[in-house]
Amino acid sequence: MLEVSSITNGVVIDHIQPGDGYKIFNLLNLNRAQDRVALMMNVDSQLLGKKDIIKIQGDLSDINFDILSVVDPHITVNYIKDSQIVDKGEVALPKRINSYLSCTNPRCITNTEPHIEPSFILVDPVESVYACEYCEHLYDTEELK
Repeated sequence: MLEVSSITNGVVIDHIQPGDGYKIFNLLNLNRAQDRVALMMNVDSQLLGKKDIIKIQGDLSDINFDILSVVDPHITVNYIKDSQIVDKGEVALPKRINSYLSCTNPRCITNTEPHIEPSFILVDPVESVYACEYCEHLYDTEELK
């Protein structure tokens, strides 16, 4: 049986759809993490059948985990301190997304001017629709994945 040690202080990202763990790993740039990171894929789950899990050791106060809701709105983020879960929360759609994603409109200024960072604004929270701040092209969260 595969065993991954528990973390003392950090975050466990749980209830990730199978196969989406790698997307989240890349979205959060976890390949640059200085502390331990464990990506577990296709873990057995009573609730989901299978799921992915990411465990991250260390201080992650500078990361806004709400960006994860673009990948999967059902993800849970568990904050760990002294080996205990101290807070458990679900992710929510962020009002603004900067730099994580790119606009697919070839005429958008973010695709022609490298110094301009892509930015998306939530325009319809019910339908999960974002608009590019520069060209106003509309995207639902499925397109942003």
